[in-house]
Amino acid sequence: MSSSAFRTVPASADVVIIGGGVMGASTAFHLAEAGVKNIVVVERGELGCGSSGKPIGGVRAQFSDPLNIELGHRSLRAYQEFPHRPGADIKLDTVGYLFLLNSEQQASDFEAGVRLQNSLNVPSRMISPDDAQRLCPYVSTDGLVAAVYSPADGHARPGLVIQGYVQAAARAGVTIATHTAVSGIDTAGDRITGVRTNQGRIACSTVICTAGVWSAQIGEMVGIDLPVRPVRRQLAFTAPLTPPAPRIPFTIDFSSAAYFHNSDDGLLFGLADPDQKDGFDTTWTPEWLELFRTVARHRAPALADMKTVGGWAGLYEVTPDHNALIGRSGELPGFLYATGFSGHGFLQAPAVGEVLRDLYLEREPFTDITPLSADRFRHGAETRPEAHVV
Repeated sequence: MSSSAFRTVPASADVVIIGGGVMGASTAFHLAEAGVKNIVVVERGELGCGSSGKPIGGVRAQFSDPLNIELGHRSLRAYQEFPHRPGADIKLDTVGYLFLLNSEQQASDFEAGVRLQNSLNVPSRMISPDDAQRLCPYVSTDGLVAAVYSPADGHARPGLVIQGYVQAAARAGVTIATHTAVSGIDTAGDRITGVRTNQGRIACSTVICTAGVWSAQIGEMVGIDLPVRPVRRQLAFTAPLTPPAPRIPFTIDFSSAAYFHNSDDGLLFGLADPDQKDGFDTTWTPEWLELFRTVARHRAPALADMKTVGGWAGLYEVTPDHNALIGRSGELPGFLYATGFSGHGFLQAPAVGEVLRDLYLEREPFTDITPLSADRFRHGAETRPEAHVV
């Protein structure tokens, strides 16, 4: 999307959404669709230049936590309906997700997850190592105990989702202000009165923080603790494959967190480096590929020697328990937030946009998201562990 049309910020708005990634775009769309007027989305760079910029995003409802299952499942349905609402092709490829398990403990944990998922209408199922190999011919069954497959999952293009939401929001009158950095948030007592930016001040009474890895700094402006830290994640693309790669599920070796799936004319490889230090550096460093190749030599040997032609590095917005922060501030009711998705933001964005719309309109969301309040860390309340973290 060209941002040249969106140079100036208005002097006032009802709602200012900070962050022009998939979460901010979804929120703007859902608010505008519900009839909310005078919405401004401010983005310090280009749309989707933060965590949402990844070339392919997985979409799944396979989680161990009921709330994550609900958010993923509802979002999956929204992505399936995206060509009609808001109306855009997002290159959704429903290839399924395949988790490869190499211990009895993993198999037992995932069996419990499958029972929970099935109770929430997610069609996941335990399968044998041989079945896993039939679904993904690259997989070696050596050392595999079991696998889990959900055919409704898959992947889509975050950039196309952002454009689809933003174009629909803009048609409904939402102002999109790119290259607009927030420098402060003004308050009076327990009320928000405005947002200061490098393009001028916007008087407003509601701020919605969807700033991804930069959310902690936004929270600090109003004394709200949003414990989000940036962690680099890297991926690589193979050279075009001849013959072409078979159409395979989004395949994850659960023990190592190595994953691979189709990408245009080849494959995409990824792996979460357990030794990656926190930080905002998004330099792509091909050395991490050796970690992936080491896993691949055992789990998917044909991948170990495939030629790669570059890659990409982005940032996960990680919270202490790898679960999102979604809610409204108790101390500052005009401050709403959705951040810290720990790698699950794209796949939960449609549902979270609905939730933020309902919180703003003071309606009951489709599910109770109070357990995801940022206050859970402050009160020493029970944090929510999520086992299916990639």
